[in-house]
Amino acid sequence: MPSELVKNYFRTQNLPHIWCPGCGNGIVTRALVKAVDSLGLDKDKVCVVSGIGCSSRAPGYLDFNTLHTTHGRALAFATGVKMANPELKVIVVTGDGDSSAIGGNHLIHACRRNIDITTIVFNNNTYGMTGGQFSPTTPTGDKGTTAPYGSVDPNFDLCNLATAAGASYVARGTIFAANQLEKNIIAGIQNKGFSFIEAMSTCPTYYGRKNRKGSAVDMTTYLKENAINKVAWDKLPEEKKEGKFVIGELHSIERPEYTEQYDKLIASLRKEG
Repeated sequence: MPSELVKNYFRTQNLPHIWCPGCGNGIVTRALVKAVDSLGLDKDKVCVVSGIGCSSRAPGYLDFNTLHTTHGRALAFATGVKMANPELKVIVVTGDGDSSAIGGNHLIHACRRNIDITTIVFNNNTYGMTGGQFSPTTPTGDKGTTAPYGSVDPNFDLCNLATAAGASYVARGTIFAANQLEKNIIAGIQNKGFSFIEAMSTCPTYYGRKNRKGSAVDMTTYLKENAINKVAWDKLPEEKKEGKFVIGELHSIERPEYTEQYDKLIASLRKEG
């Protein structure tokens, strides 16, 4: 990462980071920082919120207004921040377990409300920080410390979940296609409403080792070879999609934004009074 980006957007006294070698979290964090820099946002008007997990360590390294909150509650705290100060650009960084297991209820209602928050899910298919338990995105049959013989649970498609729940912008990227991921984050921040970006990442230490996925390079190569851009995806026959996954902008609509609707309600009540 260019030294100017590090100097301008990181708390250098907290570096180096604690992420494992081969972890993709640094790439996703870089994409977030580059997106903020590309948009020319005032970092004092950006608030980054996280819960608990490997990805949730990111705000400790970032020189914005930051909140490191409790497990699964990042969106609840972020909603409070946005309601108290709608002028802030509020960005949530969270993991697949943090956002869709203990935090799943907060996720669906943030989508439903269409509150102007950008949520980036670092999806590495496992609970990395607490020892490699299987998560809601762990592929069926894959192993974790809490599923030593393989998970029998069907795994969530988080982008489908966010779309169905009402998010007005939904995208998926990978740590291999980092430039596209950055563009998706830019579009998410610019969207006036709830934006959901899933960043497919790697955890060679727990998920990869437990499931014999090979090295960090092997896991990143898998993302490269099996991700298909939405434009190409829509043209493929169903049999060609087997074992692959779609990336890019998956859903974008205009919907009334929650804080604006709330302010309109207050204004109308004051007018009546």
